[in-house]
Amino acid sequence: MRLRKQALGTRNLIGTRVEEARKKKGMKQKELLAQLQVNGVDMNASGLSKLEGQIRYVTDVELVALADILEVSVDYLLGRETKDTKK
Repeated sequence: MRLRKQALGTRNLIGTRVEEARKKKGMKQKELLAQLQVNGVDMNASGLSKLEGQIRYVTDVELVALADILEVSVDYLLGRETKDTKK
């Protein structure tokens, strides 16, 4: 497992929760990228890494797809609820 070299950015609210939910599901970034592709979201490894590091903006389409794939609510990813269960 590689450690993050850069400090967390400020360009999105969801990066740390995406990473947390992904790891909780036992998914590697590569697996999440494949699922995003299946759901019509074109993102590369660098983009996902930057998203998780909060140094890349997130689109609404990406937000919804990530919530669906990770089986959490959009509100959870946005930090508006603490439970990681999808309603």
